[in-house]
Amino acid sequence: MRSGILGKSMEEEEDDSLFDEDLPDEYKKDELSFLVLLQWLSLILIIAALVCSLTIPYLRKKRLWDLRLWTWEVLVLVLICGRLVSGWIIRIIVFFIERNFLLRKRVLYFVYGVRKAVQNCLWLGLVLIAWHYLFGKKVQRETKSDVLRFVTKIMICLVVGVMLWLVKTLLVKVLASSFHVSTYFDRIQESLFNQYVIETLSGPPLVEIRRAEEEEERLANEVANLQKAGAKIPPGLKTSTLSSPQYKRPIGSGPIQKSPRGKSPMISRVLSVEKGETNDKGITIDHLHKLNPKNVSAWNMKRLMNIIRHGALSTLDEQIQDSTQEDESATQIRSEYEAKAAARKIFQNVAKPGSKYIYLEDIERFLPEDEALKTMSLFEGASESRRISKKALKNWVVNAFRERRALAFTLNDTKTAVNRLHRMVDVLVGIIIVVIWLLILEIASSKVLVFISSQLLLVAFVFGNTCKTVFEAIIFLFVMHPFDVGDRCEIDGVQMVVEEMNILTTVFLRYDNQKVIIPNSVLATKAIHNYHRSPDMGDAVEFCIHVKTPAEKIGLMKQRIMTYIEHKSDHWYPDPMIIFKELEELNRVRIAIWLTHKMNHQDMGERFTRRALLIEEMVKIFNELDIEYRLYPININVCSVPPMASDRLPPKWTGPAS
Repeated sequence: MRSGILGKSMEEEEDDSLFDEDLPDEYKKDELSFLVLLQWLSLILIIAALVCSLTIPYLRKKRLWDLRLWTWEVLVLVLICGRLVSGWIIRIIVFFIERNFLLRKRVLYFVYGVRKAVQNCLWLGLVLIAWHYLFGKKVQRETKSDVLRFVTKIMICLVVGVMLWLVKTLLVKVLASSFHVSTYFDRIQESLFNQYVIETLSGPPLVEIRRAEEEEERLANEVANLQKAGAKIPPGLKTSTLSSPQYKRPIGSGPIQKSPRGKSPMISRVLSVEKGETNDKGITIDHLHKLNPKNVSAWNMKRLMNIIRHGALSTLDEQIQDSTQEDESATQIRSEYEAKAAARKIFQNVAKPGSKYIYLEDIERFLPEDEALKTMSLFEGASESRRISKKALKNWVVNAFRERRALAFTLNDTKTAVNRLHRMVDVLVGIIIVVIWLLILEIASSKVLVFISSQLLLVAFVFGNTCKTVFEAIIFLFVMHPFDVGDRCEIDGVQMVVEEMNILTTVFLRYDNQKVIIPNSVLATKAIHNYHRSPDMGDAVEFCIHVKTPAEKIGLMKQRIMTYIEHKSDHWYPDPMIIFKELEELNRVRIAIWLTHKMNHQDMGERFTRRALLIEEMVKIFNELDIEYRLYPININVCSVPPMASDRLPPKWTGPAS
């Protein structure tokens, strides 16, 4: 991802700056392959032969299988060079689509995605038209051959098959793109912004460097203007001005470097694990801010998904900024331990020396004001206190790493599921094409149709339940989609974390790391409680006090509990409810505290940590106020005492005087 923090001019923003972003480089270049060269050579030679056949009297009268020579040349021309001509038609269509912004955003991706199928349709359509007019019914009557009619049917079969395949490919691409945008766009955008914040805060303070450079240029211009006006400038004025404490090395950063001009600096790269290569194409932070589910194109969505799937969180270490790619891999965050280490580096880089917190003005040295405010809202308790502690920074970096990893696993599983679904649709469409071919070729007689119907009934009897299960699983996974990888869910009273998602099954991890595999068709019939998708969730703490506890102590207890909760504003929302819930057995009162976390229960460990701190404080309050719970006095009636069989007494007892 490339940083756009240096800003752009208004004229640049008003222009359509996203034109190049919507069209990948591989589609901007015209590849001249050996096949294309062969087609061009064939086109020239066949056209030359066609001209000779129409102009030379001997060749004009020449016949081959009762047909003039030029008809065969036209047929060969369409067969060999039809793809070349259809490619020209595709380029003309794409040219006009690229000129229209809305069509380019919504249609161009799918045009390029099915361009091969469209090209084949046009090519076979041209061949069929040429065949129909060159070898029509008149020619068939003259030749008295059924071969021409059979060849015509075969060409119709090919055109129909290619058109059905085109419709299938287009539908799959449209549905997959819509599913990814509606389901994952917000999470991807948030994850990439977190990556941008981590990389920017771990590098040099570019905003402060830019301001210093602008001030330096302004002073240099003023000095030059004064010199032009004839004023005498002391020789050391410029040097002393630039070396003043205002322009010394920024606190907590590396040496001042020249900030990039005219082009946003590359902050991270998209690592292509499959090819083992590094793809330098990224996305600017300005472009990322402009995107939303309504205006994001399918190409940009695919690019964002590839960044998440093949990339990794990383930091910018000043000591190895000029190193090779192998050395840069050392700065990538691939575990929670490395995330904590990165958080320590970021704190040392951003905070002032000796400071225990990071303040807004520290972040504004690295980020513009609007992005700095948005960054402050990401950290726990920073919006109220206007400062970031080491613990809050560490927790945020760790959570960002966890979310990025879970999102990458989710996208990988979704890609696998979509590919498998695509294969299933391929088989289904292939069967439909074969049936249509049999009907067009008139091979499927009544007996054949009866045989096929009987076989279909047999297949439906054997695999009917399986097909129903597969259909329900597909609806559950792509339509209902109640969870993603990494989500904490509660099913039948058992809390589990989603480990892997497949078309037919979902793999969960129980609290003791036991893997639980549940069919998706079964999950579709159960109530699924998703903690990760829930808003900030509530909690309750209940305890009992004696019924005779003075009201003053109860009021003081409530006040101190409320004060603690309001003091922990980064953990709890203010104004919890403290109520007398029940009176039990006339000797104790049950009191309930209903309060709301500033998080959901996805991180169950953090939930119980906060709850434990509250209970510890409550125990401390009870001890200080001498609030206790006493049982009813119990009457004990002794009916008989067995005779003493021993004269042993407890150590502190003394025996009777003899």
